[in-house]
Amino acid sequence: MTVQFREIRAKTILSKSQISDYAVNPFVGCQHACVYCYAKFMKRFSGHKEAWGAFVDIKINAPELLAREVLKKKAGRVWISGVCDPYQPLERKYRLTRKCLEILVEHGWPVTVQTKSPLVLRDLDILKRAADIEVGFTITTADERMRKIFEPGAPPIAKRIEALEKLRAEGVKTFAMIAPLLPGAEGLPALLKKSAGHVLVDRLNYHYADAVYKKYGMQWAMKDSFFREKGEELRKTFEANGVPCQVLY
Repeated sequence: MTVQFREIRAKTILSKSQISDYAVNPFVGCQHACVYCYAKFMKRFSGHKEAWGAFVDIKINAPELLAREVLKKKAGRVWISGVCDPYQPLERKYRLTRKCLEILVEHGWPVTVQTKSPLVLRDLDILKRAADIEVGFTITTADERMRKIFEPGAPPIAKRIEALEKLRAEGVKTFAMIAPLLPGAEGLPALLKKSAGHVLVDRLNYHYADAVYKKYGMQWAMKDSFFREKGEELRKTFEANGVPCQVLY
């Protein structure tokens, strides 16, 4: 897939979040091109006509804005990121997430990083000196074939597991987010028992991926019964392995 990149200057960077106190999104759009992604709604506000995954706007002034905004706003937990992966491939060049993370840590703000990319390991030096930080990896299935169908541009599952293990070994608080719960997720407790401090499980909440489920004859994995049964199965297995697990539905 050809991806269109555009450098932009944002007006603000520290936004209110329904998940955390604030969210920081250094990019609009995401190269991972996950077919189920709830953030596709951003197309309505960005003016992009390209398919999800085929465009990324880069907020080149994000660190500059954040350095000002942390001095003006009441401190609170910051989610990096809400509507994009903060460590998608462009971050290797632009280092916007790293610069924003450094500002938040220097000011003592609590941070939750959520990603699918082992590139987060590049910033271990910052993560390890943070007073209150956690890093979570979104890992929706243990089946690499499913990953390629639903998350075509995202890093392989094994690379995510390895990164999570490395973070925990370095003393960084970790979690895994199984959301949306995909076929093949039943293999995750065995893979995550040494790397995730806790696990969150959520169902498919949007219809962006309906055509993909139908294309591969997996409509059964869209049913309430699938999420109910698999969610409870995962919770029991994780907790049997000594890993706290919360099913969010």
